Amino acid sequence: MLPDYIAKASPNPPTKRAPWYANTAPSYAGVFLWIGFYNAIAIGTLVHASILVSILAVAAGGLLSYALYYYAPAMLGMKTGFPLYVIGSSTFGTKGGYLMPGLLMGALQIGWFAVGTYLAATYILGGIHSGAKPGSLALVVTGIVWGYVMAYIGAKGIQYVAKLSLFLNLIPFLMLLVVFFKTSPGLAAYTPPEPNSFLAFATLLQIVIGFSATACAAGADFGMNNRNASDVRLGGLTGIALATVYAGCLPLLSVAGAHVLNPNLSTYSYDSVIGGIGGSLGTAMFFLFAIASIGPACFCAFIAGNSFSTMIPGVPRISSMMIGCTVSIVLAVTGVAADLIGFFTIVGASFGPICGAMAADYLLSGKQWKGPRQGINRVGYVAWAVGFIIGILPNLPVSAEIKTYSQPAVLYSFIAGFIVYSVLAKAGLEPGTIPLEEAGVRAPTGGPGNKRGRATA
Repeated sequence: MLPDYIAKASPNPPTKRAPWYANTAPSYAGVFLWIGFYNAIAIGTLVHASILVSILAVAAGGLLSYALYYYAPAMLGMKTGFPLYVIGSSTFGTKGGYLMPGLLMGALQIGWFAVGTYLAATYILGGIHSGAKPGSLALVVTGIVWGYVMAYIGAKGIQYVAKLSLFLNLIPFLMLLVVFFKTSPGLAAYTPPEPNSFLAFATLLQIVIGFSATACAAGADFGMNNRNASDVRLGGLTGIALATVYAGCLPLLSVAGAHVLNPNLSTYSYDSVIGGIGGSLGTAMFFLFAIASIGPACFCAFIAGNSFSTMIPGVPRISSMMIGCTVSIVLAVTGVAADLIGFFTIVGASFGPICGAMAADYLLSGKQWKGPRQGINRVGYVAWAVGFIIGILPNLPVSAEIKTYSQPAVLYSFIAGFIVYSVLAKAGLEPGTIPLEEAGVRAPTGGPGNKRGRATA
């Protein structure tokens, strides 16, 4: 007997799929255009990095996110029509899939929702020039209102947010350009005060990949809406690799230019640059970036609710969403969610080895999905555990030298997950697969891309 989350799954048919520019590319671009990606990208990096090193590191992070973390899940989603939690039952087993990637994806969305709530509340308060210190009454009230409203919209009106997503994406797209042109006069004179190219490059890789890890793992959910392998590639290259360069490099360059024009800037955060612009334009930008956060907030709540209701069907969807939302609000208003870089490290450590194990499973299975594996696939769990320990090293009480050279930990965690899964799988330690037809599950169609060999990749 298969669990309900697999037994009740039905592959997305070819007739309901669309071109890459209508779904995958704009959806992923919206993820990277969110202020949560780049608000702290210059902190701890730009002080060590030249402009050229910064650009190269962000570009490398985008390409690695596409090639290592997104590609295999997206191809499997396209070929089968199934979402991530079904695809993952091969790598982690029918029972093991409950936790990974099922419930873990929902838990991390609570963290993302907390980050989004904290940033939106601080930007709203920044627009009215009010203090936004963690625990302050203003931040608590704003965070509570924002959090519950976004969670409710995510539960009841996500279809309307989806229709507005292109417009919402346009706001940060243009604002990034405006801030860049405002600060660009100082760009040519910027030199890092504490040059260390290796540390800067490695840390930027960690930030970019750590941020994108969960979104890229959800490539299966995007891939199941793609028509063929070409859609998977073009959607990922545009929405991930190209969008990362735009949304990562412009803020870095803006912070660099701003520090030359205004040496009194106290931090390297992007919101400090916006605050330094001043006047009505600076005020408007705070509100506009908050408005642009509506989409990511609602989608986080929606994905979390979908994860919990799928894996724990006995709990009503709206109830699980509101419980998760309450936890997120507490994390936001107390300031726990303010540590963006630390959160990116945890996300990367959690999903880096998941993506590595899934990539190994994909290649060992002949680039096909062979179906769910019986019970718990211990090969996947061992690969994840080894990768997670490696990925979490920068957060452990180790020496400064180990912290430095353990970066980019998210990349090392992927490699560890990939190698461990490959070795154990080749040793014959994987459990057997369950034929979907025998279990009464509608078999994958393979997608239209399989015709004439177009899905082979």
